[in-house]
Amino acid sequence: MISNQRKVSMALFAMTATVLAMGLAACGKSGSSGTQAPPSASGAGCAPVAGDQLVVLTDDKQLQNSDNVVAAVSTKGSNPAVITATDKVAAALDTTKLIALNKAVDVDRKTPAQAAQEFATSAGITTGLSGGSGAIKVGAANFSESQTLAELYKLALNAAGFNATVQTVGNRELYEPALERGEINVFPEYAATLTEFLNQKANGKNAPAKASGDINATMTALKELGGKVGLSFGTPSAATDQNAFATTKAFADKYSLKTLSDFAAKCSGTASVLAGPAECPQRPFCQPGLQSKYAITFGAFHQADAGGPQTKTELKTGKASLGLVFSSDGSLAG
Repeated sequence: MISNQRKVSMALFAMTATVLAMGLAACGKSGSSGTQAPPSASGAGCAPVAGDQLVVLTDDKQLQNSDNVVAAVSTKGSNPAVITATDKVAAALDTTKLIALNKAVDVDRKTPAQAAQEFATSAGITTGLSGGSGAIKVGAANFSESQTLAELYKLALNAAGFNATVQTVGNRELYEPALERGEINVFPEYAATLTEFLNQKANGKNAPAKASGDINATMTALKELGGKVGLSFGTPSAATDQNAFATTKAFADKYSLKTLSDFAAKCSGTASVLAGPAECPQRPFCQPGLQSKYAITFGAFHQADAGGPQTKTELKTGKASLGLVFSSDGSLAG
């Protein structure tokens, strides 16, 4: 994930194509110099502040879709103990812990299996489980976060009495049909992204969106869509892997910012600079969303990348006030 993770890799973009298409990918105009001043900028704004540590501002008005980690389970031959085991993993995770797991793999260079084992031991994931038997196949996509989550599922399922193995499959277009057929039994998924994948698969590419920033409403839609194709779901984790907006800690401390509403109240205006990928000024989950949902305007936009090293460099070197990142990026670990 993330420069050291899926977020900066082509694997991530394959995995989250639906979300990207809905607008998370970007900021800028094709052929631009990479810096532009939106005409709607107003107010004084907040000039960038350099710093080595990045912090994510809470999306308190739910601009982004709720991409909480959730277990997708094939109903073919399913055992209730599968959901119980994967729910044990879900209960142990939040975004901060997911960031730490990603850091262990992508920054500290542990294997997904090593990181999962250490976390499972410290969180007590393998205790108090039972009711499983027989072989069960856990799928994983071809990026590290998915592989680590799959290893956590494997440990919990084995503790419940199953003989679980992990198989890396590839992108959603390949593994979701295999999950429907029962060739894969369980997969770590992302609620909003899978909701829109199934929605468009059933209702066409232009189908009205069913996912939202409300995880309960998103899960209701996901269960309805999944039930029609033989999928059931565990309890969504508090851990999310979705678009987010970050500043340097020095910037957040200087202006006392914790949420995007704080940024809107104190930093909307001409001195503020937004950094992100090239389509951000046109994408509803990026600059237009910040303006429509939070009334945030900027004096300039710096074209960089989607949550990768370019955006992080813009922030850390004091060239951008706010930048598009990904909520579970291991480099966000404090």
